[in-house]
Amino acid sequence: MQTVHIHPKYQDQKAAILAFIHDFDTKGEYVTKGERNVIKSFDVNGEKINIKSFRVPKAFNSFVYKFLRPSKAKRSFEYAEKLLLNAIKTPFPIAYIENYTTFGLKESYYVSLHIDYDFDFRALIHDPLFENRRFILEQFAEFCFQLHENRVNFLDHSPGNTLIVKRDQHYDFYLIDLNRMKFESMNLDKRMENLKRLWLSKLMIHIISKRYAELANKELHEVQDVLLKHSQAFKRKINRKKYLKKKYLKKKK
Repeated sequence: MQTVHIHPKYQDQKAAILAFIHDFDTKGEYVTKGERNVIKSFDVNGEKINIKSFRVPKAFNSFVYKFLRPSKAKRSFEYAEKLLLNAIKTPFPIAYIENYTTFGLKESYYVSLHIDYDFDFRALIHDPLFENRRFILEQFAEFCFQLHENRVNFLDHSPGNTLIVKRDQHYDFYLIDLNRMKFESMNLDKRMENLKRLWLSKLMIHIISKRYAELANKELHEVQDVLLKHSQAFKRKINRKKYLKKKYLKKKK
């Protein structure tokens, strides 16, 4: 059994998209090749598209994704549509395809328009002298404020999931990897917790907090203290996991 959902704008490309899915293992150019998911690019009617193949879920999750909860592919498509309705940028959602057995979900794919981006958010972390860094971070704070005002809680708000495109003196921010998201009202604590995965330095926290506070009509210390608290707690948690893993591997040898 197969579910095929194509955006109306791309209905005339349905056959080509399904052919790409059928030949996914042998054709296309790798964009990312992870342990869990694989993304490949294809050309369709002069446009470059990306197809994300999600890892086949294990038995329990396979059952859940068929009978109890939308698949990651379907969520990615639907969340992208919601973001665009709220003027939040993300690669245009083209389609999602799901393959099922009697017992559950097998393969699933999310298809979106390819974005030629200039850099991702990680570049701002790794290079403190990045050109226009402060200005970009201020605009990023505006982008995050827009997200939160539109009740978007992006649960995978990590550095690699924001692509940045420079347009003259303005920067556009595109969210990717959309399958984990909630749409809910957020107080200041929850809003700042949403930014904890970005691995921000103290200077970055100051710049983002200052602009966010101006937009939210808050004092700088109100925003900065909360963001610093969540950011440092997240870093400690990750560093502790790395330390314990390293210790375990060393002991195993």
